[in-house]
Amino acid sequence: MWTLILNCGSSSVKFALLDPASGQVRLTGLAEKLGAGAEHAPPGTGATIRFEVDGERQHRPLTSGTYAEAFDAIGQRIRTLPDPPSIGAVGHRTVHGGTRFSGSVLITPEVLDAMRECIPLAPLHNPANIAGIEAAQAAFPGLPQVAVFDTAFHHTLPDVAARYAVPDTWYREYGVRRYGFHGTSHAYVARRAAPMLDRPLEDLNLITAHLGNGSSVCAVQGGQSVDTSMGLTPLEGLVMGTRSGDVDPGLHEFMHNTAGLTLEQVMTALNKHSGLKGLSGGLSNDMRELEEAAHSGHAAAQFALDAFVYRLAKYVAGMAVALGRVDGLVFTGGIGENSAYIRQRTVERLGVLGFHLDAEANANLPRGTRGLISAPGSIPVLVVTTNEELAIALETLRLVTGDPEDRPALTEEHPA
Repeated sequence: MWTLILNCGSSSVKFALLDPASGQVRLTGLAEKLGAGAEHAPPGTGATIRFEVDGERQHRPLTSGTYAEAFDAIGQRIRTLPDPPSIGAVGHRTVHGGTRFSGSVLITPEVLDAMRECIPLAPLHNPANIAGIEAAQAAFPGLPQVAVFDTAFHHTLPDVAARYAVPDTWYREYGVRRYGFHGTSHAYVARRAAPMLDRPLEDLNLITAHLGNGSSVCAVQGGQSVDTSMGLTPLEGLVMGTRSGDVDPGLHEFMHNTAGLTLEQVMTALNKHSGLKGLSGGLSNDMRELEEAAHSGHAAAQFALDAFVYRLAKYVAGMAVALGRVDGLVFTGGIGENSAYIRQRTVERLGVLGFHLDAEANANLPRGTRGLISAPGSIPVLVVTTNEELAIALETLRLVTGDPEDRPALTEEHPA
């Protein structure tokens, strides 16, 4: 069943057409600069859509820059493919399901209403996800559509991992707790790691590290998330591309009192101008550029890398506490899969836990491939390529075909 996967942001749509049974991909692409003002943008600066088919890219402008126009263009392009496949379902990557969603769901009016109730938890992401779903329903009428939530995998966090030490009423009335993100990726690579270790997932305690412009680690026990580094929002946890990760909550008041910054200005700085970009003096949030600069002697770039590794290793060690026993460490994501340097430096800091790297295996692992990179006698260290589009497609297929193991994923808990 060919499945169209959509990841709708506030100004972009990332998409892919694939067969979840075989993993075959017929089309991928990205629509950018969507939304308000797109149709009035100067020539050459407005909304565009890019298609990639068999390694060949096509790029063209969009007139109005709406979701509807983007989806119409996607539908037209699919129809012009050689032997065009028939789309059987649409799967949506959705960000925040709060406590309402413990798994993926077929999209109904009730589901959309519950997603609207979660908007305060993700005011930038959920409105865009909802708008994209509604536009896709209009563009592809009659097709079943599925929402796959980034937060759903972490619904199994025990209270000691999920709760903040804040007034109980904040939790009870407003849903202030840790939700976690990147759940689709963490779940996918944990499942892929099990056969590499020749053990059933149910018997494994894994630490998965999804490292990219957004980064998080997760403790996966028997296939379930029991702790993770991100929290109420994706800002908590590791040093990321432009996000700060953990800071003292008192920082907000301090910057207001000393620099006159508003709450909005502080949050913008922490989300868009911090992390690797901030630590490198504004040089870059791209790990490849920072590694190259550090190799050339750029002190701030080297410091950014050191801080990234230090925070990552600390969180991996913390996940070991959550698990009690660690059977493997999995690197994934753009940085985790492709940066031998970051893997090496991180594992060096984790020797106290029994992790040791095979330097040659680590350095020579081809980009975009998976493999074991630990030394003999070490707790296994693996690189596993993530594939969130395929994971969403598999979830969509499971729900659309009525898998007997499916369970209700929309809870009756507080909408937060």
